[in-house]
Order: sequence, then structure tokens, then C-alpha cells
Amino acid sequence: MKKILIVEDEGDMCLLLNILLNQPEWAIDHVKTLSGARTFLEKETPTLILLDNRLPDGMGVDFISYIKETSPATKIVMISGADAEVSDLALEIGADTFLCKPFTKIQLQATVQQLLN
Repeated sequence: MKKILIVEDEGDMCLLLNILLNQPEWAIDHVKTLSGARTFLEKETPTLILLDNRLPDGMGVDFISYIKETSPATKIVMISGADAEVSDLALEIGADTFLCKPFTKIQLQATVQQLLN
């Protein structure tokens, strides 16, 4: 089973991501902060992380290097709505891909499917 971690502080967006990614072969976990993600990564290694950029305790893009250090095989999908210009930086420092909000169900599912296969 593939483990997906969603790092997203907006409840509606998290619920939507959970609904869109609901597959029997995927186990989905959710945290709302970078500190929550750090705690999660100390215990588990997800196959994929959906990482929002603007979080209550920092910027997701600044967390990419930590993910790569602690879980180098973990795939990272950087997600942002207000910070489309951060996409180049995110990809440069280790994100596997970037999704700009709003994205479609097909874009999300195709991106996740591609990274998990």
C-alpha cells in the first residue's frame, strides 16, 4: 500500500484532496503544519507528500530540503495558489512537480498516479 501525506492547513482543501485521492491502494494521512509533518516523518516514510506552500508555521518550499534529507525516496507535489512564481524554486530544490491552485481532479489524479507508478 502506498502512503500519501497531505500537508495542508485549509480544512476544505484537505477534505477535497482526500475525496479525490480515495483509492483502496492508497493510505492517506493529513497534517496541518510543518511541525506536524516533521513529527510524522520522524515515525513514518510516505511514498508521496502533497505539500501546500503557505502554512501557519512557515513556507512549504522551505521544508522541501528537510523532506529530501530525511526521506530521499519520497515524492513531493508542491501545491500553491498564491505563489505560482515559487514553482521554479520548488522544482529546483527537490519537488517532483508543482500544481497551481485551482487544479482539476484529472490533473491531481494523473500527477499522483504518475509519481506513484
